[in-house]
Amino acid sequence: MEHHELGRRFATLTTAHVADACIRARVPVRCAPATVRPVRPGSRVFGRALPARHAGSVDVFLEAFQQADSGDVLVVDNGDRVDESCVGDLVVLEAQAAGLAGVVIWGLHRDTTDILAIGLPVFSTGTIPTGPLSLRERSPDALKLATVGEWRVSRADLVLGDDDGVLFVPAARAAELCALAEAIRETERHQADRIRSGVSLRSQVRFDAFLAAREHDPALSFREHLRSVGGAIEE
Repeated sequence: MEHHELGRRFATLTTAHVADACIRARVPVRCAPATVRPVRPGSRVFGRALPARHAGSVDVFLEAFQQADSGDVLVVDNGDRVDESCVGDLVVLEAQAAGLAGVVIWGLHRDTTDILAIGLPVFSTGTIPTGPLSLRERSPDALKLATVGEWRVSRADLVLGDDDGVLFVPAARAAELCALAEAIRETERHQADRIRSGVSLRSQVRFDAFLAAREHDPALSFREHLRSVGGAIEE
């Protein structure tokens, strides 16, 4: 599936839909830590990961932009430092000029007012006025891998972000995950419509039957029951 078509389809989904699809497909659910939030609420981002491991200088970002493709998402690894920012308005403006779709930072940003005015989606752990405090030794793989929380992110990954947070998925599984997420979305929309029309979720998922079955089989999980009735609220 072409990248543009994937982007169009993912635009109709949420990170929650795709995370549930990962569980169903037995793909590791690689969420950025909950502290990584959009600078502007309501922001959405999708694109191939463009990793950059920060070491105190903006040159790593400029070099990343040299090899970027339109629609990539800069994934900045600053080790979740809380004493310095690593991205400001000039980096975000340059990312926009290079055709990137957004920036995700495992660390802090600054120049919030200017970043909001630029309009490019930016996700970070927060903000602080100071820029980099020291120049550190640059890793040989600084443009190949970024660590975000417990996850390693490379050019083989896609980045999805919205108000629920940021998710990394393997590009090789994207079409499969997209189809599963769409099916989950449609099931949940149907369930929501029925709740609004007066049919409770408990009734839809035959919760009474689950409770009765669990009396006979205490090991029965609700997810097993949901699979038998076609529910999708947990995966």
